[in-house]
Amino acid sequence: MNTPSQESPRQRIRVMIVEDSRPVREMLEYIIGNDPRLEVAASVGSAEEALRKLHKISPDVISMDIRLPGMNGFEATQRIMAEKPTPIVVVSASVESEELKISMNALRAGALSVMEKPVSTSHQDYAALAERLCTQLVIMSKVRVIRQRVRRDLRLQGSASVKAARAEPVIPPVAGTFQMLGIVASTGGPNALVKVLEGLGRNVPVPVLLVQHITPSFLKGFVSWLNGISPLPVREAVDGQLPQAGHIYVAPADLHLIVDRGRLRMDNSEPVCVQRPSGTVLFRSMARCVGANCLGVLLTGMGEDGAAGLRDIREAGGYTIAEDESTAVVYGMPAAAVRMGAVCESLPLDEIAPRVLQLLLTATPVPS
Repeated sequence: MNTPSQESPRQRIRVMIVEDSRPVREMLEYIIGNDPRLEVAASVGSAEEALRKLHKISPDVISMDIRLPGMNGFEATQRIMAEKPTPIVVVSASVESEELKISMNALRAGALSVMEKPVSTSHQDYAALAERLCTQLVIMSKVRVIRQRVRRDLRLQGSASVKAARAEPVIPPVAGTFQMLGIVASTGGPNALVKVLEGLGRNVPVPVLLVQHITPSFLKGFVSWLNGISPLPVREAVDGQLPQAGHIYVAPADLHLIVDRGRLRMDNSEPVCVQRPSGTVLFRSMARCVGANCLGVLLTGMGEDGAAGLRDIREAGGYTIAEDESTAVVYGMPAAAVRMGAVCESLPLDEIAPRVLQLLLTATPVPS
């Protein structure tokens, strides 16, 4: 007698928890263990223990505390990315300067995102923070990361499953006449931004407007951290200010950054591509305000934010660059831009800053 075939249960995503506080570790075990998408593969109290178990457990994703006894989360991230590359979500309890600095450096070393640590179950934000953490672990578990050498510059490369044709380079309309540079990044963005900003150096003759998708509570600390690394001064954008050449303006938390009649404006309209601030909103406002004299750069990120706005810049006569698949941690946003025909040129991360400088500083068109 034939028996009806039963569908095999959906395989859960295996999470390793690295957290030194026993009460917090138990809370994370409860949160992750009760999410039908996830299961706790291991729960350890130190980075050293995590490294000892890593090869045996082979988790799909790691929830990484930052302030640990002995080796901290940044050092652990470096070791994991060098020895057994695994998606890492930094889970931090504080946005204070020292812990935030470690968190941001962990992103440079290869961690994919930073999240707020859920508070006690009696706190009003508990359910939202718990859901956000679990969803982030699910999303990041799908990112393919590759082995990293531990280098001084903490270079991070990677790829994702999204495929798209490489954009064909075109000759910019008139190089050397650009008035504004916009940069948009998401997952993997902090490391990519540091590479681009270090490559640009101090000789940037236009204002730089930046959208980085990051947990809102970490935004001010991210700006402070980036300001300490970038050759150019970095500040959070303020409504009504006139942007100055050689300065970087970061979109505030939960507000769109737009350009209107040459000034920066903050906008609380609906999210675009599930993002506020949105790269598409920024790029579209640049296209309207600056037209052919703006330059847009779209870096690593999940989803499609920034792609449609980059197309507006290109259609307005401006020049657009997307990070190439060969270096993008997540080739989602750049791939969407290429599919839309929004990209003048796709470049590996190390080549973006030199090309931008060439476009900003050269007085004649640059051959492709």
